[in-house]
Amino acid sequence: MTEHHEHILDRTEISHTTVRELLTEMKDISEVMVDLAYAAIMFDSEEIAEEVAHLEERMHTLNYEIRIKAMLSARTYNDAVKIAGLLQVAAAAESISNAAGDIVTLSGVDPSKKPFLSFVLKEAEEKIRRLTISDNSDMVSKSIADLSIEAETGMRVIAIKRGKRWIYDPEDSIFLKAGDVIIVRGTEGGSEMLRKFASGEMKWPVYPVVEDE
Repeated sequence: MTEHHEHILDRTEISHTTVRELLTEMKDISEVMVDLAYAAIMFDSEEIAEEVAHLEERMHTLNYEIRIKAMLSARTYNDAVKIAGLLQVAAAAESISNAAGDIVTLSGVDPSKKPFLSFVLKEAEEKIRRLTISDNSDMVSKSIADLSIEAETGMRVIAIKRGKRWIYDPEDSIFLKAGDVIIVRGTEGGSEMLRKFASGEMKWPVYPVVEDE
C-alpha cells in the first residue's frame, strides 16, 4: 500500500507558511519525482507511477498556495517585481513535475514500441538500481544518517519498499531492516559498492574516532 502524506489547504496554513518554505518543498518534490518516474519505468511499477501522480497533484497545490501568498504579500511595485521572480521559479519547478508525469506515461506503452528506452537509461550517467538488504548486512538496524549512504557511496535512497508498504523520499532518520528493498540513484561504481554492502559481501566502512589531544 502506498504511503501518502495528506495535505489540506486552509487560510491559516497559508498565512503561516513562507514562500521560501513553499519553494523549498517544490524543489524537493520535483527532484524526487524525476527519480521516481524513471524508477517506475525501469521496474514497471504501477505503485511508483501512482506516487508520481500523487506528487504531481501536490505540486499543483503548492503552486496555487504560492500564488495566493504572492497576492497577499505585494504592497509596492518593488514587492511585485521580487514576487514575480519567485513565481517564475515556482512555475519552473512545476514544469519539471509535469515532465516527470509525462515520463511515467511511457510505462503504459508496449515495450516493442519503445526500444530506445532501455538504451537511454543504460547509457545515462546516473543509474537507478533496486537492491535488497540481506539479513547479514551491516546496514540492518542502522538509519540512513548513521550509514551516511550518500557520502560513503554517492548513492541516494529515493524509496524503500518494506513488505507491501512504500516509503518515498525517506528521511535520514529512518532505520533500515533486513528484507527492505531500496531504490537508489547514483553512479555505476557507487551502486555496485552499495550492492555489496546490502548483500553482506562487504562490511560497512567504520572509521576510527580520532580523539582530541
